[in-house]
Amino acid sequence: MSNSSSLTQFLLLALADRRELQLLHFWLFLAISLAALLANGLILSAVACDHHLHTPMGFFLLNLSLTDLGCICTTVPKAMHNSLWDTTTISYMGCAAQLFFFAAFMSAEFSLLTIMCYDRYVAICKPLHYGTLLGSRACAHMAAAAWATGFLIALLHTANTFSLPLCQGNALGQFFCEIPHILKLSCSHSGYLREIGLLLFTVSLGFGCFIFIVFSYVQIFRAVLRIPSQQGRHKAFSTCLPHLAVVSLFLSTGTFTYLKPPSISSPSLDLGVSVLYSVVPPALNPLIYSLRNQELRDALRKMMT
Repeated sequence: MSNSSSLTQFLLLALADRRELQLLHFWLFLAISLAALLANGLILSAVACDHHLHTPMGFFLLNLSLTDLGCICTTVPKAMHNSLWDTTTISYMGCAAQLFFFAAFMSAEFSLLTIMCYDRYVAICKPLHYGTLLGSRACAHMAAAAWATGFLIALLHTANTFSLPLCQGNALGQFFCEIPHILKLSCSHSGYLREIGLLLFTVSLGFGCFIFIVFSYVQIFRAVLRIPSQQGRHKAFSTCLPHLAVVSLFLSTGTFTYLKPPSISSPSLDLGVSVLYSVVPPALNPLIYSLRNQELRDALRKMMT
């Protein structure tokens, strides 16, 4: 048996046993990560360079792209390295850093999605107060609060998780470092309960954001249905659908990962679902927004031509 003071590395879950499949996973992850880097990089450049996108939604979309880049750059490079070199190891400090940054970027992303919902609510339900409620200073403060909340939550979870004595070996059942899989290695009952309490607190905050998003969209849809012209309703729905699609993708993949019944759990299914919620959304989010946002499409077209 080992304890946390003597651990120097963890063993991550191998993406495949056969060498051919490992190389296939490497090239697949490389393609997804390059697509995410290119798409989010284009959005960052478009929002920064085109004055038509210097709006609250454009500012929050820029921050969302930063969190997407952070998420995929935290987990994918190590998985690609392990697949290419046929290894599963990650250092103790590398695991702690990976857990911290992944938790920070995911928490900040959900906070930003909640703020973007508020932006849509004010734009459609309180258009006369839009400039007052979402001025440049207010937007900067909300984005800073989202980032600060994400990094504070990540710091609390990382500090508590890596302070637990670990005596159940060093093999993690995941291809990147994640809190539930490290908790399974713990032999401290009090520390385990403390981390569970932190997780429940974080889930409560997330549930509060979810309730706010649902309440806001109820008000938004009621306001849109009162718009007399069909063109006006279509334009209002077009500004909301990308955000709603991104929120749905984020929540559905994350919820299924952590709340799926144990009876359907298997190593291959768990691995596929973890890839679905940690790797796929950062690559899809830019596509979802660019498909429905005419100003963003025009800005990207001007950049490329």
